[in-house]
Amino acid sequence: MGACMALCSLASCASCLCGSAPCLLCGCCPSSNNSTVTRLVFSFFLLLGTFVSVIMILPGMEAQLRKIPGFCQGGSTIPGVENQFNCDVIVGYKSVYRMCFAMTCFFFLFFIIMIRVRSSKDPRAAIQNGFWFFKFLILVGITVGAFFIPDGTFHTVWYYFGAAGSLFFILIQLILLIDFAHSWNKVWVEKAENNDNKCWYAGLLTFTLLYYALAFTAVVLCYVYYTLPDDCTEHKVVISLNLIFCIIISIVSILPKVQEAQPNSGLLQASLISLYTMYITWSAMTNNPNRKCNPSLLSLVSNVSTPATSADTGHSQWWDAQSIVGLIIFLLCTLYASIRSSSNTQVNKLLQTEEGGGASGDGEVGEGGVRRAVDNEEDGVTYNYSAFHLQLCLASLYIMMTLTNWYQPDTTTQAMQSSMPAVWVKVGSSWLGLSLYLWTLIAPLVFPDRDFN
Repeated sequence: MGACMALCSLASCASCLCGSAPCLLCGCCPSSNNSTVTRLVFSFFLLLGTFVSVIMILPGMEAQLRKIPGFCQGGSTIPGVENQFNCDVIVGYKSVYRMCFAMTCFFFLFFIIMIRVRSSKDPRAAIQNGFWFFKFLILVGITVGAFFIPDGTFHTVWYYFGAAGSLFFILIQLILLIDFAHSWNKVWVEKAENNDNKCWYAGLLTFTLLYYALAFTAVVLCYVYYTLPDDCTEHKVVISLNLIFCIIISIVSILPKVQEAQPNSGLLQASLISLYTMYITWSAMTNNPNRKCNPSLLSLVSNVSTPATSADTGHSQWWDAQSIVGLIIFLLCTLYASIRSSSNTQVNKLLQTEEGGGASGDGEVGEGGVRRAVDNEEDGVTYNYSAFHLQLCLASLYIMMTLTNWYQPDTTTQAMQSSMPAVWVKVGSSWLGLSLYLWTLIAPLVFPDRDFN
């Protein structure tokens, strides 16, 4: 009897993995919509690839693999067995580049396939919302193939692809932060007005002051530790400009005309964006190859002076603070992008999504009692399939750059080096993000005939 029940359970799982109707998460989320389930599963694929990349780049992983008899070339051997694998490729930054290359190709493939899908009645929607086992096999196949790419110029070329893609993903992160702060502000203001409870206003004020305090602290620390009286001119200019820009967007966000056009805009959004901008500024300065202007966090904490070399030669410090913070922000933004249901029209247009809503209810029960998600996209998709996959494609490139600390591979020395292009990509993304947010504030004033609410 137990064996029969187990076979039935496996059959149910197989129908979810191989069928065209999504039911993967319905046991945990019985009232979930298929649009949400699909985004969560694709995000899980991305996080799974990220987890594998993290394992591959852990310090000492290559040494541990070489201890396996008969596995790595140049490692422990078994008499009569030839070691087949080049462990220089399957660990370290090379493995991260290949793993993220595979994820980028996987999501770019679905970006192409899902162009102009309008509803779940489109045959391609079945591919989007089901057949997860075969999708996983495709991802594994691309990943295996990526590890057979010859070294050559692959890492150098893919580095520039990663830098360009990461710039756009940083902008996407900023848009998601704007949307999150907008929704947060709107919900708490509505609760304060409906319940006549001023505590919600106090909460908004507290978080606003906290974000501004953290942003100001970051500015002070950047001036103290990442500038010198007679050097680091670029750092001084970038910090000063971003501080001025943050003050400008804060003032603009509370102007009477802006408040009249957008009642939900305010200092909460401006404070969160100011804090994120200062994080990007700090992250950019940590990629400066001039070690006098870029002391490591370890040297700051332990009060050990950094060697006064003008350039970085083969610098490869893994898992520094900015990479860890960047990874945490990435995880939060990816999760939020998967479950968001926003009423912010401007953000929805930028991210190619529609306003939250759609049918919801108890999960449908199919044959054999398998619970399936509600199809809330029969009349129209609730998000742009292609745009979502493009976001994940860019996220794969961002993860590659984050895990390798934005270091540029040197094919001659097989080392990773800091580079100024990475600095200016991050600085440029912060300026573009601030400009984008400023535009969302003044756009209703520039085009009063358009609906931005």
